[in-house]
Amino acid sequence: MTRTMKSGTGTTGSTGTAGTLSRRRVAVTGALGLASIALAAVPAHAKGDVDLTAPRTGAVGKTITVSASGSDDAAVYQRICLEDRMGKAAWHQVACGATVSRDAGGDARASARVKAAHRGGLQFRAVMYGLTSAHDKHPVRWRTSDVVTVRVR
Repeated sequence: MTRTMKSGTGTTGSTGTAGTLSRRRVAVTGALGLASIALAAVPAHAKGDVDLTAPRTGAVGKTITVSASGSDDAAVYQRICLEDRMGKAAWHQVACGATVSRDAGGDARASARVKAAHRGGLQFRAVMYGLTSAHDKHPVRWRTSDVVTVRVR
């Protein structure tokens, strides 16, 4: 007859299961250690933001001035472009600012003057692109600002 005692995760006793439990503990401890090393190796998220400034209202036929600025730690070179749309139509690029180096320490900036042609909600957003060089032909979209709606009367 074999004597067994209940323990937290299994049984121990004279049947030899104590060795199995210690192997399990070693395996769990090793897995936790490996997971903590993997989490420490994950890179931190880059910091950055994009701000968009536009008036709340505008008049038909008048010019609306919109500007944006922003930065991102991850992009070596960065550029901001402004986009607009009316209603649920597709976004159209209005203007882009100059390409700025992260090492220069300044924010990327863009501004545009848009003539309000129709009544309704004219929406704007700013898009920040990351570039690998000052003349990169394939910029990557990094961030997009919140949408700002100008009520055109």
